[in-house]
Amino acid sequence: QVQLVESGGGLVQPGGSLRLSCAASGSIVSINAMGWYRQAPGKQRELVAAISSGGTRNYADSVKGRFTISRDNAKNTVYLQMTSLKPEDTAVYYCNAAIIHYSGSLYYTDDYWGQGTQVTVSS
Repeated sequence: QVQLVESGGGLVQPGGSLRLSCAASGSIVSINAMGWYRQAPGKQRELVAAISSGGTRNYADSVKGRFTISRDNAKNTVYLQMTSLKPEDTAVYYCNAAIIHYSGSLYYTDDYWGQGTQVTVSS
């Protein structure tokens, strides 16, 4: 089985910073794209940032210049460094990964989600 475990959320004042981490574990062969999504109350889940296995990054316009996504392939971990946080960044943040994993002698590619971590930006 494969599992994604997130950490690093919390309460921060406007203008502050937080770093989210998401570690994948289990019967992993390799990980393709990894990303962070967020969902605010009453809104749809939206893509915040994504990074390919080769390091190509994409960001939502609303976070460009403030958030940085990175990954450590040796640790199967993706990070989201968030700076200059705004109240509108308040949401539950979810990590996502496209993972090639094995079960017995068979390989599979599946999409996995973390459990979500709350980020609240408020004074």
